[in-house]
Amino acid sequence: MYRYDEFDHDVVQSRVKQFRGQVKRRLEGALTEEQFRPLRLQNGLYLQLHAYMLRVAVPYGTLNSKQLRQLAMISEKYDRGYGHVTTRQNMQFNWPQLPEVPDILQDLADVEMHCFQTSGNCIRNVTSDPYAGATADEIEDPRPTAELLRQWSTMHPEFAFLPRKFKIAVTAAPNDRAVIKAHDIGIEIVKNEKGEVGYHIIVGGGLGRTPIIGVTLNEFLPREELLPYLEAVMRVYNRYGRRDNKYKARIKILVTETGIDAFRQMVDAEYESLEPSDIAVSEAEISRITDYFASPQFEDAPDDSAFEAAKSDEDFANWADNNLSAHKQAGYSIVNISLKPHDRAPGDVTADQMRAVADLADKYSFGEIRTTHQQNMVLPHVKKADLQALYEGLKAAELAADNIGLISDIICCPGMDYCALATARSIPVSQAIAERFSDPKRQRAIGEMSIKISGCINACGHHHVGNIGILGLEKAGVEFYQVKLGGDSSENAAIGQVTGPGFSQEELVDGIERMVDFYLDSRTGAEKFIDTFKRVGIDPFKEVLYGNA
Repeated sequence: MYRYDEFDHDVVQSRVKQFRGQVKRRLEGALTEEQFRPLRLQNGLYLQLHAYMLRVAVPYGTLNSKQLRQLAMISEKYDRGYGHVTTRQNMQFNWPQLPEVPDILQDLADVEMHCFQTSGNCIRNVTSDPYAGATADEIEDPRPTAELLRQWSTMHPEFAFLPRKFKIAVTAAPNDRAVIKAHDIGIEIVKNEKGEVGYHIIVGGGLGRTPIIGVTLNEFLPREELLPYLEAVMRVYNRYGRRDNKYKARIKILVTETGIDAFRQMVDAEYESLEPSDIAVSEAEISRITDYFASPQFEDAPDDSAFEAAKSDEDFANWADNNLSAHKQAGYSIVNISLKPHDRAPGDVTADQMRAVADLADKYSFGEIRTTHQQNMVLPHVKKADLQALYEGLKAAELAADNIGLISDIICCPGMDYCALATARSIPVSQAIAERFSDPKRQRAIGEMSIKISGCINACGHHHVGNIGILGLEKAGVEFYQVKLGGDSSENAAIGQVTGPGFSQEELVDGIERMVDFYLDSRTGAEKFIDTFKRVGIDPFKEVLYGNA
């Protein structure tokens, strides 16, 4: 995994010292809230509905066990004993006290963590595939590329005050686990006909009030041109992006209004005006970064007979069948850990659970943990022979739910329980749906499907790309919920279609159940929900959703 160099240490420590002084001045009244706001946002500190919220950067979703234990300590010492995994693979604390935030930043710095660029109109935390470096379907580990982008974008003076926030995701697999087409820039590591490794650049994706699927800007960009080319893209956006209307300030609006061909011409012209050699990094530097992500010392084909024997335990077998993914190394598995119990907010993880995962990572996964945009966690490198013992450890920590990818594995924003922008609650809705479909056998019978919930049109819950997307709204003081169907966050990314008028929470859950029953009656063979929807269309689903069948 990546290790800080001297530059990182100096910058992080300097920022902690600066912010300590800024907080002191705010508390003394020397800074107004208006003056303090841009300073706190540069340190990932939001003012939510009831309290401050601190967002901690987890670059490309990779943590080590020491860092996770530190997050557990911070949650107990400064918060309410839990953290929240976000859809950008970060960790949030919802209840820090302002005078203590500099101490939190120092505690983060002690384990090579920070809150840079988790807020503000800048390039945000670069996200990636949570299976990076472990899955056989990738061309190469995408994390060195993500780390290169992190270093390039961190405190970049030209891109610190963009028209709007900017999000980049990187993957190296044809199976998109990073939702690259819903990002301002999506990067897919690919090979050309000559076998050379380069980048497929997608631009102009995004959700929010104007959901758009990104389009191809460059089919194949040579590896050495990545940073100069992205510099050109960012300069074009910084120059021409709307600043008069924050709802039209994203790059997706610029690309849509100019057209992809004209936008590509602007980028190419900007690229020609650059001195690429001043921006590109050397092969030696790329090699240095890549070395930090070398694979662990795997055993050569360890015996997995104990794993096969353990599957005689039905509970373990169900967990293994659903929560494990294939590893590139024989005798190993990728372990998905669900943070979606039906009685807690999706993505919440307690301090005790964080410590349990850290201990299990040390014992079974080379001390490495991943966070996912689905608000779950991953142990990327576990021997199959250790899976039963790992499962028992997860069960003791109440983390052994076998619902990854199933109907109760819901993505959900904080909604009106926390967020000042929300117009409706989302957490109670997710809990009600999870409770309705809590029977594990029923979930497995339904199979793979995604429900995503947002408490306002900003779409932090990614509802536009859920197989069932739910948007919470408010009218005359009453909350109601609009439903979209047919969204897809995979490599076949698609925006869901609005079904019609909204529902109360109780009506919503009943309507979802009717649609699920209709799907089970209508599917052919092992057809997934999204495939049945594509085959039969939206109208039959609308009929049962509104009780007209």
